[in-house]
Amino acid sequence: MSQTATDHSSTEDPDRWYCTNMVGVPVGLIGSTAFNRCLRRITIHGTRETHPGLFRLLAACEYPATAAEVFEHYMELEFGLAPGAQQPGSARHPTSYLDLLRGWGVESDCPKAAVLKGWVESRFGLVPTFHKQRLGLFPSAAWATYLQEKTDARFHNNCIFQQFDLLYEYCQWSIRRFKTPGPRFVRLWRGTNDVEDQLIDGDARRRLCTVRLNNLVSFSDSKERAEEFGDWVLETEVPTVKLLFFPGLLQRQVLGYEGELLVIGGNYKVRAYHGWF
Repeated sequence: MSQTATDHSSTEDPDRWYCTNMVGVPVGLIGSTAFNRCLRRITIHGTRETHPGLFRLLAACEYPATAAEVFEHYMELEFGLAPGAQQPGSARHPTSYLDLLRGWGVESDCPKAAVLKGWVESRFGLVPTFHKQRLGLFPSAAWATYLQEKTDARFHNNCIFQQFDLLYEYCQWSIRRFKTPGPRFVRLWRGTNDVEDQLIDGDARRRLCTVRLNNLVSFSDSKERAEEFGDWVLETEVPTVKLLFFPGLLQRQVLGYEGELLVIGGNYKVRAYHGWF
């Protein structure tokens, strides 16, 4: 599969929708394989400056479990996420980052997952390539479905993007403080059945190739577990600045049962395996 032809208009070609983002790195660079090796730290502009109290509290934490407790308590207070915190007369509980993470864990093409992909699109400028089906050029029925689901009012009633801004910044703080799951890179595996549709350079049957991953994807920290999710397994080194979530980041179990990590996507050089290792 070749990259999108360059003669399409900027409206038709989603890869040309964004030239800026909220992390101060050119969109074309942050989605490239070159960025994955450059060891550049990134931050979502304004997030830490808006919540200095949280990071002062975190600075006093000596252990990951203590930091997780501080972060989750802060989120409950800041966004009204504690049980019974909904407004008087309202039957709807405020939208929570935990609810959306759990939704992703059940089905990465559900409306809650679309909101997460929309957050990546908004903050990093990386458009998704798949939601229920390949998205391709705009407009299409597939794009209409994604755009409708990513803006679903049910999940935008409580500053949900700002909640994920804080989750990302907390994740990055935790990595730097505790060097887990790795200070700079982490080796991960991903099971898939459609490697040919993701291929942009090389040949998967020759092991080494480059693939275009969705703007947010799940990886596993276990190659054996990754095999359960597809006929192909992709192995790569992910820069830790592209991690949104890893097992043990939070006290609550949301994705950790399968050793699942959430990774900002783009182009990745991978080693591809078909069938058993």
